[in-house]
Amino acid sequence: MERKRFSTERDWLLIFLSTVNLGGMIRQLLPISALLLGSGLLLFAGGVHGLILPVRGSIEGFSASALGLLGTGWAIGYVAGCLIAPVMVGAVGHIRTYGVMCALAAVTILFQAIIVETWAWIPSRALSGFSFAGAAMIVESWLNDKVKPSTRGTVFGVYTMVNLGAVTAGQMTISLGDAAGFIFFAIGAIVYCLALIPTALSTSASPAPLTSVQLDLPALWRNSPVAVTAVFLVGISNAAFGTLAAVYAGRVGLSLAAIALFASIPVLAGALAQVPIGIVSDRMDRRKVLLFTAAIALAADLTFVFAAPESRIINLVLVGAFGAAIFAMYPIIVAHANDHAPPGTSIQVSGGLLMVFGLGSIVGPLIAGVAMGELGPQGLFITTVAAHCLMIVFTVWRIQAKSAVPISEKTAFRVSVPARVVTPETAALAAGEDEASSLAEAENLSEPDATPVSKDGAL
Repeated sequence: MERKRFSTERDWLLIFLSTVNLGGMIRQLLPISALLLGSGLLLFAGGVHGLILPVRGSIEGFSASALGLLGTGWAIGYVAGCLIAPVMVGAVGHIRTYGVMCALAAVTILFQAIIVETWAWIPSRALSGFSFAGAAMIVESWLNDKVKPSTRGTVFGVYTMVNLGAVTAGQMTISLGDAAGFIFFAIGAIVYCLALIPTALSTSASPAPLTSVQLDLPALWRNSPVAVTAVFLVGISNAAFGTLAAVYAGRVGLSLAAIALFASIPVLAGALAQVPIGIVSDRMDRRKVLLFTAAIALAADLTFVFAAPESRIINLVLVGAFGAAIFAMYPIIVAHANDHAPPGTSIQVSGGLLMVFGLGSIVGPLIAGVAMGELGPQGLFITTVAAHCLMIVFTVWRIQAKSAVPISEKTAFRVSVPARVVTPETAALAAGEDEASSLAEAENLSEPDATPVSKDGAL
């Protein structure tokens, strides 16, 4: 696999130039517009669903540990979806599987609106994580099959922006009404169903089978101990925050609109921070850049714990800095692992790291929920303090034990959506031309224009 220096600047320059050339960009995106619309609707509904549960659960008096278990359930379902969805697609095809996933997501959120009990919400949240992962993988599989090598970077950039915008819009919708009612559950269910329409009416042929991933911890550890350890700890901290941020914000007295901002600003800040951080990490030891982001996150953690700010503005500014750090960590870790990966294996390495992240995501909300129950709202950030301290200590030790990869041998840093909505197909979609070609050859895939229509016909 060819190593390219400073490819982050090149990729973002191409995306910018493609944006300026609106006519050319429209021609590139028109064939995949139905897929982008379907993905946007799916992420919008996911944004509504992910925020209304902790907000409504807090109103109903659910304990912090029970609300944390919602995140644990989601992570278990999401990991299971990444593993099982390829098998389902192989058995019944893309269209049927996608329809099942969207239907399950809609049924789940309506079920949660009818039965507002922790015993019902926790397992049903696992089901929603499963269905969400499967639906996202199928959309990304279609995109991956349709993009040309010359437009791959642009398409992935647009896809990332669509998803970030949709998640944020879904979360901010919560601020427009009464979270104690039925309306937001209904909105989520409606939009999950609408996500079926763009792909169901498309005439595109179904793509190749989904990317499967196997978790080989010994191989991942040999490749990069820092990546394995750090991505597990990032899973703990990011999933704990993603699940319980709204609970924390509500318990320190923020309004519903401020709670929505408290959950949304970190995601946007993390997306914006990835560009400069990616450029810097291409020019120096990525482990030191990871240390820098962990130090910023730790400083924000400690401020939340010891200062316990109550001001709306201070909380939002502080959580913006926190989000810029924690949501930039995952792509740094993946890029560092790929720097050490053998040629042609980066997609498999990224998929394995995603599974390790998922394991951390299962543990994090559970620990943070118990900590908030015992120590109050600051228990959330006490949990992230522990995760970030461990990350810093281990990374410092590894920097002293092993030298960095030469700059000329580094792979490309790639901007990523939040890892909680990343699937193995995301890694395939984000792959460079050489990596995608290697994967296609390894799986004996044909060219897109020769891909046969699957058993369920056109998309």
